Amino acid sequence: MFEDLKKSIDKGLDYAFMNAEKLAQSAKDLAKEHKLTKEEAKKLYDYLLAKSEETKKTVESDLNELVKNTMKKMNIPTQDDIKKLEDRIKKLESGKKIPVKEKPASKVSKNPKAPTKK
Repeated sequence: MFEDLKKSIDKGLDYAFMNAEKLAQSAKDLAKEHKLTKEEAKKLYDYLLAKSEETKKTVESDLNELVKNTMKKMNIPTQDDIKKLEDRIKKLESGKKIPVKEKPASKVSKNPKAPTKK
């Protein structure tokens, strides 16, 4: 039973990443194997094609998110970061004044505790 389940999952993943031509052939094979009508075979093909596209988009989105998060953890600048710096350099080179964002002051207490006497 477990092996059948694994085979079904593997087959589903195979379908998810097939191109339209291979999906069409798989739909024909399944239709023949399960004695489906032409209409049912067409519906099966359309279903497999839609699921394949949906899965590809999901995997691509998840992969993009993973790469983005990995780059952020590695402190690698994004294209937007680089573009902002390039724009800032161009403005500086042209002589225009650009406000400089200051780093927040460190959190040092103005009134440190007076030493306590024992």
